[in-house]
Amino acid sequence: MAKEPPSRSLTLLLFLLSATVFLSLPAVISAIGVNYGTLGNLPPPTQVANFIKTQTSIDSVKIFDVNPDILRAFAGTGISVVVTVPNGDIPALANGLQARRWVSANILPFHPQTMIKYISVGNEILLSGDNNMINNLLPAMRNLNNALVRAGVRDVKVTTAHSLNIIAYDLTGAPSTGRFRPGWDKGILAPILAYHRRTKSPFMVNPYPYFGFDPKNVNFAIFRTPYKAVRDPFTRKVYTNMFDALMDSTYSAMKALGYGDVNIVVGETGWPSACDAPWCSPANAAWFNLNIIKRAQGQGTPLMPKRRFETYIFGLFNEEGKPGPTAERNWGLFRADFSPVYDVGLLLKKQGGGGRPALPAPSTAGGKWCVARSGATDKQLQDNINWVCGQGGVDCKPIQAGGSCFNPSSVRTHASFVMNAYFQSHGRTDGTCNFSGTGMVVGNNPSNGACKF
Repeated sequence: MAKEPPSRSLTLLLFLLSATVFLSLPAVISAIGVNYGTLGNLPPPTQVANFIKTQTSIDSVKIFDVNPDILRAFAGTGISVVVTVPNGDIPALANGLQARRWVSANILPFHPQTMIKYISVGNEILLSGDNNMINNLLPAMRNLNNALVRAGVRDVKVTTAHSLNIIAYDLTGAPSTGRFRPGWDKGILAPILAYHRRTKSPFMVNPYPYFGFDPKNVNFAIFRTPYKAVRDPFTRKVYTNMFDALMDSTYSAMKALGYGDVNIVVGETGWPSACDAPWCSPANAAWFNLNIIKRAQGQGTPLMPKRRFETYIFGLFNEEGKPGPTAERNWGLFRADFSPVYDVGLLLKKQGGGGRPALPAPSTAGGKWCVARSGATDKQLQDNINWVCGQGGVDCKPIQAGGSCFNPSSVRTHASFVMNAYFQSHGRTDGTCNFSGTGMVVGNNPSNGACKF
């Protein structure tokens, strides 16, 4: 995962662009991948594999090593796995003999019982600045591919994941003018792209709006309203969100080198549900990932319409063992007990009953409630109602006609009820009452007559 914005000039792009696409929660997503990190007190791999297979529609996982316990756990599940060569192993794999030994030790004992789909040679190597790893990256990729072919394995492709610091954004902010950074373009990335074309392997990128957005323009990064659509002056394509701009900038850079035909895979993207700032909340993380999933299903981008992007959301679990700021431990779709941090339609319906797993019953212990801010617009509050009630874990019947909280019939009072219900059932932290700045935590119980908060 990248730890810094792709470039300083990307901020200019964010001042110019702001948008969202409304997305209703689907019943079940057809296919999506996740990054499976292991830093924390997490369930054993066998339980994780069984959970993914039996209770979710996740069809592929990406891991950051070649952990044999994980590879064995996914044997026979039908779930494909992306493995990662540790960055430090790359120089040694520039030697063909070492690459063959690596494949013999880490791929052949498990494949095809475990459906290993890709080998990612390191992660964001160009961002590391380590010239020894950078110079040996493509030789290692070639050697591993040759070792697989020599062993008769032709359905495992070799790639490497790139941070989008590889893109040099110009002052126009136009995605069609995206280019790879000078020095990396023809010397490093063009040969890598030629390798991908020859081997029919994908160019893997990690587009994280979170690491390059303008704090004054959060909605553009998380697909929320209000937005100001902007037209690329060169293509006249309209951009309504940062993810599409990042993807089309990458495509434009590839096309400029003559490799626009190479397939793109999204190796990592996501949004944390908690951080040390108000723009992180389960609601914002869910909204971001819902829109990412929609693109993975084939919505495409302005320059790549209807193109289906194989996508791996970051990540499967909140990893409590990760160092650094709060956000680093809050990227997960699920907690360690498999309960959802938020629902984006990946859980399968329960047999017999249907619907999604119910959230824990609200608790009002300690005198904290979540209500709508006075400055929030009816449009923003209605969006909050639609999102919370679309989750399926909050009972919205009280705000319907005849319900105990229907009167007074106003968007503000209805929104306060459902926002509080979500807040109470999601840990009662300030972040779960943020709702893109439209919610606030209060100490006075807003209950009114029969309407109990």
